[in-house]
Parts: sequence; structure tokens; C-alpha cells
Amino acid sequence: MLLALDRISVLPGQTLVLRDVDWDEFEALLEELGEHRSSRIAYYGQQLEIMAPLPEREIDKALIGTLVEVLLEELDIEFYPLGSTTFKNKFLGLGLEPDSCLYIQNEAKVRGLKRWDATIDPPPDLALEVDLTSRTHLDIYAQLGVPEVWRFKRRQLEIHCLEQGEYRQREVSTIFPDFDLKEIIAAYLQRIDQEGRNKTIKAFRIWVKSHIDAKN
Repeated sequence: MLLALDRISVLPGQTLVLRDVDWDEFEALLEELGEHRSSRIAYYGQQLEIMAPLPEREIDKALIGTLVEVLLEELDIEFYPLGSTTFKNKFLGLGLEPDSCLYIQNEAKVRGLKRWDATIDPPPDLALEVDLTSRTHLDIYAQLGVPEVWRFKRRQLEIHCLEQGEYRQREVSTIFPDFDLKEIIAAYLQRIDQEGRNKTIKAFRIWVKSHIDAKN
């Protein structure tokens, strides 16, 4: 059996890589890691990566997630957030934990879901990655069939849309085609730094409402 994880320390911003980890070992290590942790995992080709996020990544993840949820609320679109749920597929030999993810188009199919099952549940419609350490595994997301992945590098948004099994960068999200999110999210993140979270989120909500009214 692999070295017990309670004897290993992964510092913030660093990644621990374990090779030649079979599926049963992967499952055992996930159980040992537990669900209430800050680290993220990626598993592919019998290689397990355990990433410890930096504090600023957790901050940006929360702020970006709030902006997306406000946008969905004002558009009156139902969504179901699953946070950093572990998505694993034994048949493909893959496992992944996004920084955050949401069901939007498929919300009704997973409403009330507590634990994801690759054999019956669809993948999330949107995954968010705050990529301070270049760890986004688009190849795993593609095999899991996640339609859209947003990758934030230095607070700049990259929109990756799944097309014929591969991701292609797009300027506009297929989920929010009427919004220039690459410019908007960066601007409001900067505004949060200057004016504070609550004031900025309120302003963002007002802006979204006005944008929707202008389109109608």
C-alpha cells in the first residue's frame, strides 16, 4: 500500500504527484483524504495529483462564483452548485475536482444530488478553475464531457467550449451569449479590490438588471 498521507505535507501552491496508483488505491486515498479538505485532486493514467491551493485562489474562486450566481439569479435561470465535488469515472480511469462547478441546463436532472455517479449523472454544465499553478486538466474535463470550462489566469478569463471532443477557446460563453464576460468579470473583480465585496456585488446586480432590460 502507498505511504500514508497523514505522513505527507503539501504546502500551499504545491502539488504532490503519486505514480502507479491503481483504481482501488485511488479510491482508498480519496477516503483517507476525506471530503472536508482544501486540497484538490486529479487522477489519470494511474497518476494522482494532490494540489494545495494558495489562499488568493480560494478568495478569487469565491468572488467569481458569486458573480456567476448573481448573473444566473437575475436571468432567472435555475442552477445547482456542486462546488469542488469529486468527479470520477472508473471505466475511463479518471478523477477530477474543479475549483467550482454548476449545473445549469441539466439542473433538473441533478436537483438534490449529494454524490455524483458517472453511470447515471450528467457532467456539470460549467466548471470554474482559478489557475494560479497551471493545473487545469482540460483533457480530463473533455473525457468527462463537461461542455464549458472557465479558466482564470491572473484574473483574466479564458472560455473553453467542448466541440467534437476537444476544447476550443471562445470569446463568448455559450451559456451567457449576450454578455462580454471576459471584460465584465475582470472589471468587477478589480472593483471589489477597490470598493469592497458587498458594494460591488450590489452594483453588479444592478448592472445585470439594466443590461437585461436593455435587451428586452
